[in-house]
Amino acid sequence: MATTRTATTQWKGALLDGSGTVSLNSSGVGTYEVTWPARSEEPGGKTSPEELIAAAHSSCFSMALSHGLAQAGTPPQSVETRADVTFQPGEGITGIVLSVKARVPGITAEDFQAAAEKAKANCPVSKALSGTTITLQAELLG
Repeated sequence: MATTRTATTQWKGALLDGSGTVSLNSSGVGTYEVTWPARSEEPGGKTSPEELIAAAHSSCFSMALSHGLAQAGTPPQSVETRADVTFQPGEGITGIVLSVKARVPGITAEDFQAAAEKAKANCPVSKALSGTTITLQAELLG
C-alpha cells in the first residue's frame, strides 16, 4: 500500500531577509522556523532543508540496514546513523556522508560492510538523492 506524507512551508519576504515555517503535517509533530542565514551560515535554533534531508536519510538508511541484516539472519542489536548533508550556496547540495555504527552479533566486518553498502544503494531516500555523491562510513561495534 502506498503512503503519502505531507509537509507545508509558509514563507514571507525575499530570500535573504525573509523567513518561514515548515510544518510536518502528516505526523503533526511540529512546526519549525527556517531562514536563509540558518541554511547558509549558522542554524541559530532554526532548521533547513538540508537538515530535514539528513533526518530523512539517516532514518531511511537505518531501517534499510536493519531490515537487510535481519533478512540475512543477523538482526542488529542497535544501529546509529548520522547523515551530514553539505550545502554550498550557489551550488546546492554537494555531498552526503552517512556514518553508521552498529552492534550486530554473529556477523563479520566484511559482511557488515557489504550489508551497509547494499542499504546505502537501496534505501529509498538514497535512490531519490542519486544525483548527489553519497559516502558511507560503517563501523561494526564489538
